[in-house]
Amino acid sequence: MVLVTGGTGLIGSHLLHDLTKDGRKVRAIYRTETSKEKVKKVFSYYGEDANARYNCIEWVNADICDIPSLEKAFVQIDQVFHCAALISFDPGQYQKLLKVNVEGTNNVVNLCLKKYVKKLCYVSSIAALGSSLESTVDENTTWSDVNASVYGLTKRSAELAVWRASQEGLPMTIVNPGVVLGPGFWKSGSGTFFYYAAKGKNKALPGGTGFISVHDVTRVMLQLMESDIINERFVLVDENLSFLETIQRIAKNMGVTAPKKTFSHTTIEIWWRLDWIRANLFGKRRRLTKNTARSLKNRSHYISEKIKAQLQIEFKGLDSIIAFSSARFKEEYPALF
Repeated sequence: MVLVTGGTGLIGSHLLHDLTKDGRKVRAIYRTETSKEKVKKVFSYYGEDANARYNCIEWVNADICDIPSLEKAFVQIDQVFHCAALISFDPGQYQKLLKVNVEGTNNVVNLCLKKYVKKLCYVSSIAALGSSLESTVDENTTWSDVNASVYGLTKRSAELAVWRASQEGLPMTIVNPGVVLGPGFWKSGSGTFFYYAAKGKNKALPGGTGFISVHDVTRVMLQLMESDIINERFVLVDENLSFLETIQRIAKNMGVTAPKKTFSHTTIEIWWRLDWIRANLFGKRRRLTKNTARSLKNRSHYISEKIKAQLQIEFKGLDSIIAFSSARFKEEYPALF
């Protein structure tokens, strides 16, 4: 049986869809009934048999930071896809990030070792790769914590926990996806690109990063799990785009006005300082940190040649996932158009 942690997130829900489509016996961890509804929504995007496939999932109420509940989820498990993580760039969330991303991952890999799991696939991030001071980034880029986000620091530490487990005998692979585009989570993560584009704003953030379709991420994860490849990590980036280009492509698919310019770096410098004041005076979560603001000045170019060579695959491009996601967004928020 296959276990998926983080199955109620963007990658996890699409992974569950692909696993059930292939007829696999799947168990997934959840924490609230509301989070399961998001998975149902994702399944509904992909065919009339969505409910039947969703009902094939064996759900277990557990938390990766709670070992007794997590251990119950590991009964008779052969393969584990560890997708669960907390995504936040707010330094005020650092201790919580450590607990979920690092302690939680240590709990998962320790149970994999204890239960003799045959293979683990861990979803990391390009945030855990080398410093953005280097123009080209791949699996061999030297790590530096210069301008690293608190999220990146904890994902890096989580990777080290997975590497430690591999040295203790756990077969594993790590994937480092860029910003993952896909439908269903419009007010968090990459979904905010679609929400922002729909508003017809005339400016976008400066800078850019690597992007990839959620369908390519899950396809790679499934192929890696069934392959003989172990103890390797892989960058997953299809296209390196500016944030302006990304919003423009989404806006075009939505039929709304696209931004033509970016905010100046001077404006960004003012914003992060105002955001700091807001957070410290009123206890609000940070929306724009100093490190994030500084990272917008540097664009790294991410390379995914290693995974393409090892699996003999090509990514499918972003046009189709942007078009598909934009159409789903318009169906769910018709009042915005």
